[in-house]
Amino acid sequence: MELIELAYNSLMTGAIMILAVLIICSMIRSVLGPRIADRIIAVNMIGTMIIMIIAILSVYLDENYLVDICLIYAMISFLGVVVLCKVYTGVYLKKKKMLANMEAIETNVASCQKDNEVA
Repeated sequence: MELIELAYNSLMTGAIMILAVLIICSMIRSVLGPRIADRIIAVNMIGTMIIMIIAILSVYLDENYLVDICLIYAMISFLGVVVLCKVYTGVYLKKKKMLANMEAIETNVASCQKDNEVA
């Protein structure tokens, strides 16, 4: 029984170490870019890996409240990525000189078609 427990503890410790290395790689990716979309995806990956670490720690430490923390962190991480995507979309539309409201769809489409005809 102790051998099985030792194997599980080693497996969970190894998984946490691998996830820590992957989080560092994702942080490097979020800093270097090259585009904003790459940075947003890297931040999303970091959030997902932190959620996995919290879930593994919940099993490793036998603390059930960590699962609740994991779910709350997942919701906060999701909302953060949604906000980042919304900001990125606004910046992208402003850069392309497009309007961002529903009435402007026809104007945006016409503008894109006009740009394609010129090119």
